[in-house]
Amino acid sequence: MRVHFCGTRGSTPVSGQGHARYGGNTSCIALSRDGEPPTLVLDAGTGLQDLSKALNGAPFRGSLLLSHLHWDHTHGMPFFRGGLLDGHRVDVYLPEQGIDPEELLAQVLCPPHFPIRPRQLGKGWTFHALEPGQHEIEQFSVQVAEIPHKGGRTFGYQVRDGSSAITYLTDHSPLALGPGPEGMGEYHPAAVALATGADVLVHDAQHTAAELPQQAYLGHSAAEYAVELARRCQVGTVVLFHHDPWRTDAGIDEIVAGCSGPGVRVIAAFDGMVLEVP
Repeated sequence: MRVHFCGTRGSTPVSGQGHARYGGNTSCIALSRDGEPPTLVLDAGTGLQDLSKALNGAPFRGSLLLSHLHWDHTHGMPFFRGGLLDGHRVDVYLPEQGIDPEELLAQVLCPPHFPIRPRQLGKGWTFHALEPGQHEIEQFSVQVAEIPHKGGRTFGYQVRDGSSAITYLTDHSPLALGPGPEGMGEYHPAAVALATGADVLVHDAQHTAAELPQQAYLGHSAAEYAVELARRCQVGTVVLFHHDPWRTDAGIDEIVAGCSGPGVRVIAAFDGMVLEVP
Protein backbone atom coordinates (compact mmCIF):
# COMPACT_ATOMS: atom_id res chain seq x y z
CA MET A 1 0.00 0.00 0.00
CA ARG A 2 1.21 3.49 -0.82
CA VAL A 3 0.02 6.53 1.15
CA HIS A 4 0.04 9.94 -0.53
CA PHE A 5 -0.08 12.80 1.99
CA CYS A 6 -1.76 15.63 0.11
CA GLY A 7 -2.65 17.86 3.06
CA THR A 8 -1.33 17.53 6.61
CA ARG A 9 -2.26 20.77 8.38
CA GLY A 10 -5.17 21.18 10.80
CA SER A 11 -7.93 23.75 11.19
CA THR A 12 -7.03 26.20 8.42
CA PRO A 13 -4.58 26.33 5.50
CA VAL A 14 -1.43 28.39 6.02
CA SER A 15 1.51 29.61 3.96
CA GLY A 16 4.80 31.38 4.43
CA GLN A 17 8.46 30.68 4.95
CA GLY A 18 7.94 29.15 8.38
CA HIS A 19 5.64 26.48 6.90
CA ALA A 20 7.56 25.70 3.71
CA ARG A 21 8.80 22.20 4.58
CA TYR A 22 5.73 20.64 6.15
CA GLY A 23 3.24 22.57 4.04
CA GLY A 24 -0.01 24.31 4.69
CA ASN A 25 -2.83 22.34 3.05
CA THR A 26 -5.48 20.79 5.27
CA SER A 27 -6.27 17.14 5.81
CA CYS A 28 -6.23 14.71 2.89
CA ILE A 29 -4.46 11.41 2.28
CA ALA A 30 -4.88 9.03 -0.66
CA LEU A 31 -4.22 5.29 -0.83
CA SER A 32 -3.06 3.26 -3.81
CA ARG A 33 -1.98 -0.33 -4.37
CA ASP A 34 -0.05 -2.47 -6.87
CA GLY A 35 1.38 0.53 -8.71
CA GLU A 36 -2.09 1.81 -9.58
CA PRO A 37 -3.29 5.41 -9.14
CA PRO A 38 -5.01 6.26 -5.83
CA THR A 39 -8.60 5.05 -5.56
CA LEU A 40 -9.39 5.62 -1.87
CA VAL A 41 -9.11 9.08 -0.31
CA LEU A 42 -9.50 9.95 3.36
CA ASP A 43 -10.78 13.49 3.92
CA ALA A 44 -11.15 16.35 1.46
CA GLY A 45 -9.33 19.32 2.91
CA THR A 46 -7.52 21.78 0.68
CA GLY A 47 -4.87 19.11 0.10
CA LEU A 48 -7.32 17.29 -2.18
CA GLN A 49 -6.46 19.64 -5.01
CA ASP A 50 -2.89 18.30 -4.97
CA LEU A 51 -4.04 14.70 -5.49
CA SER A 52 -4.28 15.45 -9.20
CA LYS A 53 -0.47 15.25 -9.35
CA ALA A 54 -0.58 11.58 -8.36
CA LEU A 55 -3.21 10.95 -11.04
CA ASN A 56 -0.94 12.25 -13.83
CA GLY A 57 -3.76 14.26 -15.34
CA ALA A 58 -6.25 11.38 -15.43
CA PRO A 59 -9.76 11.64 -13.96
CA PHE A 60 -10.22 10.27 -10.48
CA ARG A 61 -12.26 7.08 -10.24
CA GLY A 62 -12.72 6.03 -6.65
CA SER A 63 -14.15 6.81 -3.24
CA LEU A 64 -13.71 9.61 -0.78
CA LEU A 65 -14.27 8.92 2.94
CA LEU A 66 -14.83 11.92 5.20
CA SER A 67 -13.93 11.57 8.86
CA HIS A 68 -16.31 14.43 9.70
CA LEU A 69 -17.66 17.62 8.14
CA HIS A 70 -15.56 20.45 9.53
CA TRP A 71 -14.35 22.98 6.95
CA ASP A 72 -10.74 21.81 6.96
CA HIS A 73 -11.89 18.34 5.88
CA THR A 74 -14.38 19.29 3.14
CA HIS A 75 -13.38 22.47 1.35
CA GLY A 76 -11.05 20.85 -1.18
CA MET A 77 -13.86 19.12 -3.10
CA PRO A 78 -14.82 21.94 -5.51
CA PHE A 79 -11.15 22.46 -6.43
CA PHE A 80 -10.28 18.83 -7.17
CA ARG A 81 -9.46 18.74 -10.88
CA GLY A 82 -9.42 14.95 -10.96
CA GLY A 83 -13.06 15.04 -9.92
CA LEU A 84 -14.00 17.43 -12.71
CA LEU A 85 -12.48 15.72 -15.76
CA ASP A 86 -14.56 13.65 -18.17
CA GLY A 87 -14.91 10.09 -16.93
CA HIS A 88 -14.58 10.92 -13.25
CA ARG A 89 -16.29 8.90 -10.51
CA VAL A 90 -16.25 10.24 -6.96
CA ASP A 91 -18.30 8.28 -4.43
CA VAL A 92 -18.35 10.34 -1.24
CA TYR A 93 -19.03 8.63 2.12
CA LEU A 94 -19.74 10.64 5.27
CA PRO A 95 -20.81 9.71 8.80
CA GLU A 96 -24.51 8.88 8.96
CA GLN A 97 -26.39 11.48 10.98
CA GLY A 98 -30.04 10.94 10.11
CA ILE A 99 -30.05 13.41 7.21
CA ASP A 100 -29.70 12.83 3.47
CA PRO A 101 -25.89 12.93 2.96
CA GLU A 102 -25.98 15.46 0.12
CA GLU A 103 -28.24 17.73 2.16
CA LEU A 104 -25.96 17.35 5.17
CA LEU A 105 -22.86 18.24 3.16
CA ALA A 106 -24.70 21.20 1.62
CA GLN A 107 -24.84 22.77 5.07
CA VAL A 108 -21.16 23.67 4.59
CA LEU A 109 -21.16 23.91 0.79
CA CYS A 110 -23.99 25.95 -0.72
CA PRO A 111 -25.07 29.53 -1.51
CA PRO A 112 -24.71 32.11 -0.08
CA HIS A 113 -21.50 30.69 1.43
CA PHE A 114 -20.33 29.07 -1.82
CA PRO A 115 -21.53 29.34 -5.46
CA ILE A 116 -22.74 25.74 -5.80
CA ARG A 117 -23.92 22.82 -3.70
CA PRO A 118 -22.44 19.29 -3.70
CA ARG A 119 -24.69 17.74 -6.37
CA GLN A 120 -23.48 20.38 -8.83
CA LEU A 121 -19.87 19.19 -8.66
CA GLY A 122 -20.45 16.81 -11.56
CA LYS A 123 -22.53 13.89 -12.80
CA GLY A 124 -19.99 11.41 -11.46
CA TRP A 125 -20.31 12.58 -7.84
CA THR A 126 -22.52 10.54 -5.50
CA PHE A 127 -23.09 10.90 -1.76
CA HIS A 128 -23.61 8.10 0.75
CA ALA A 129 -24.12 7.75 4.50
CA LEU A 130 -21.62 5.48 6.26
CA GLU A 131 -22.13 3.54 9.48
CA PRO A 132 -19.51 2.04 11.82
CA GLY A 133 -18.49 -1.51 11.01
CA GLN A 134 -16.58 -3.42 8.37
CA HIS A 135 -16.86 -2.34 4.73
CA GLU A 136 -15.29 -3.28 1.39
CA ILE A 137 -14.58 -0.09 -0.58
CA GLU A 138 -12.43 0.11 -3.73
CA GLN A 139 -11.00 -3.37 -3.00
CA PHE A 140 -9.81 -2.20 0.42
CA SER A 141 -11.14 -3.58 3.68
CA VAL A 142 -12.20 -0.59 5.79
CA GLN A 143 -12.95 -0.80 9.51
CA VAL A 144 -14.97 2.22 10.69
CA ALA A 145 -15.49 3.33 14.30
CA GLU A 146 -16.79 6.48 15.95
CA ILE A 147 -14.19 8.45 17.91
CA PRO A 148 -14.62 11.46 20.22
CA HIS A 149 -14.25 14.91 18.68
CA LYS A 150 -16.13 18.16 19.16
CA GLY A 151 -18.76 19.46 16.79
CA GLY A 152 -20.30 16.49 14.98
CA ARG A 153 -20.05 12.76 14.50
CA THR A 154 -16.47 11.76 13.71
CA PHE A 155 -15.04 8.49 12.38
CA GLY A 156 -11.65 6.86 12.52
CA TYR A 157 -10.56 4.31 9.93
CA GLN A 158 -8.34 1.27 9.59
CA VAL A 159 -7.69 0.36 5.95
CA ARG A 160 -6.24 -2.99 4.81
CA ASP A 161 -5.16 -4.12 1.37
CA GLY A 162 -4.55 -7.77 2.24
CA SER A 163 -0.89 -7.40 3.14
CA SER A 164 -0.64 -4.17 5.15
CA ALA A 165 -2.80 -1.86 7.22
CA ILE A 166 -2.96 1.83 8.05
CA THR A 167 -5.01 3.51 10.79
CA TYR A 168 -6.24 7.09 10.36
CA LEU A 169 -7.28 8.91 13.54
CA THR A 170 -7.40 12.59 12.81
CA ASP A 171 -9.40 15.09 14.90
CA HIS A 172 -9.37 12.80 17.91
CA SER A 173 -10.19 14.09 21.41
CA PRO A 174 -9.57 11.24 23.91
CA LEU A 175 -9.75 13.71 26.82
CA ALA A 176 -13.50 13.85 26.20
CA LEU A 177 -13.67 10.38 27.80
CA GLY A 178 -11.51 11.22 30.81
CA PRO A 179 -7.90 12.09 31.66
CA GLY A 180 -6.50 8.62 31.14
CA PRO A 181 -3.34 7.34 32.86
CA GLU A 182 -1.08 10.23 31.78
CA GLY A 183 -3.64 13.05 31.69
CA MET A 184 -3.70 13.11 27.87
CA GLY A 185 -6.95 11.19 27.46
CA GLU A 186 -8.27 7.67 27.64
CA TYR A 187 -6.91 4.84 25.50
CA HIS A 188 -10.50 3.97 24.74
CA PRO A 189 -11.80 0.82 22.99
CA ALA A 190 -12.46 2.44 19.59
CA ALA A 191 -8.96 3.90 19.32
CA VAL A 192 -7.32 0.70 20.50
CA ALA A 193 -9.39 -1.47 18.14
CA LEU A 194 -8.56 0.69 15.14
CA ALA A 195 -4.84 0.91 15.95
CA THR A 196 -4.36 -2.77 16.81
CA GLY A 197 -2.92 -4.70 13.89
CA ALA A 198 -1.91 -1.61 11.91
CA ASP A 199 1.54 -1.14 10.43
CA VAL A 200 1.21 2.66 10.41
CA LEU A 201 -0.82 4.98 12.65
CA VAL A 202 -1.64 8.42 11.22
CA HIS A 203 -2.81 10.42 14.21
CA ASP A 204 -3.94 13.88 15.28
CA ALA A 205 -0.94 15.69 16.80
CA GLN A 206 -2.19 19.26 16.87
CA HIS A 207 -0.99 19.84 20.45
CA THR A 208 1.69 18.76 22.87
CA ALA A 209 0.95 17.37 26.33
CA ALA A 210 2.13 20.65 27.86
CA GLU A 211 -0.35 22.61 25.72
CA LEU A 212 -3.41 20.50 26.56
CA PRO A 213 -4.51 22.43 29.68
CA GLN A 214 -5.02 25.55 27.55
CA GLN A 215 -5.89 23.98 24.19
CA ALA A 216 -7.89 20.81 24.91
CA TYR A 217 -11.19 22.68 24.46
CA LEU A 218 -10.53 22.62 20.70
CA GLY A 219 -11.03 18.85 20.65
CA HIS A 220 -7.64 17.53 19.52
CA SER A 221 -4.85 15.25 20.75
CA ALA A 222 -1.32 15.58 22.00
CA ALA A 223 1.49 14.15 19.91
CA GLU A 224 2.67 12.21 22.95
CA TYR A 225 -0.72 10.47 23.14
CA ALA A 226 -0.37 9.31 19.53
CA VAL A 227 3.03 7.79 20.24
CA GLU A 228 1.87 6.05 23.42
CA LEU A 229 -1.20 4.66 21.64
CA ALA A 230 1.11 3.23 18.98
CA ARG A 231 3.31 1.64 21.67
CA ARG A 232 0.35 0.11 23.47
CA CYS A 233 -1.01 -1.33 20.22
CA GLN A 234 2.42 -2.41 18.88
CA VAL A 235 2.27 -0.21 15.81
CA GLY A 236 5.73 0.19 14.29
CA THR A 237 5.36 3.68 12.80
CA VAL A 238 3.35 6.68 13.97
CA VAL A 239 2.85 9.62 11.60
CA LEU A 240 2.09 12.89 13.38
CA PHE A 241 -0.67 14.66 11.44
CA HIS A 242 -3.08 17.62 11.57
CA HIS A 243 -0.36 20.06 12.61
CA ASP A 244 -1.42 23.22 14.40
CA PRO A 245 -1.69 26.06 11.84
CA TRP A 246 0.51 28.25 14.04
CA ARG A 247 3.17 25.56 14.36
CA THR A 248 6.29 26.34 12.31
CA ASP A 249 8.53 23.77 10.64
CA ALA A 250 11.02 24.19 13.50
CA GLY A 251 8.25 23.62 16.03
CA ILE A 252 7.21 20.36 14.34
CA ASP A 253 10.84 19.24 14.29
CA GLU A 254 11.00 19.82 18.05
CA ILE A 255 7.90 17.70 18.63
CA VAL A 256 9.31 14.81 16.58
CA ALA A 257 12.59 14.96 18.48
CA GLY A 258 10.78 15.06 21.81
CA CYS A 259 8.53 12.10 20.96
CA SER A 260 11.15 9.84 19.43
CA GLY A 261 12.38 6.89 21.42
CA PRO A 262 12.64 3.10 21.46
CA GLY A 263 9.87 0.91 20.12
CA VAL A 264 8.10 3.27 17.71
CA ARG A 265 9.33 5.12 14.65
CA VAL A 266 7.99 8.70 14.83
CA ILE A 267 7.75 10.89 11.73
CA ALA A 268 5.80 14.04 10.93
CA ALA A 269 3.65 14.13 7.82
CA PHE A 270 4.34 16.80 5.23
CA ASP A 271 2.45 17.83 2.12
CA GLY A 272 3.66 15.70 -0.79
CA MET A 273 5.09 12.89 1.35
CA VAL A 274 4.62 9.39 -0.08
CA LEU A 275 4.91 6.50 2.37
CA GLU A 276 5.25 2.85 1.43
CA VAL A 277 3.48 0.76 4.06
CA PRO A 278 5.52 -2.40 4.71
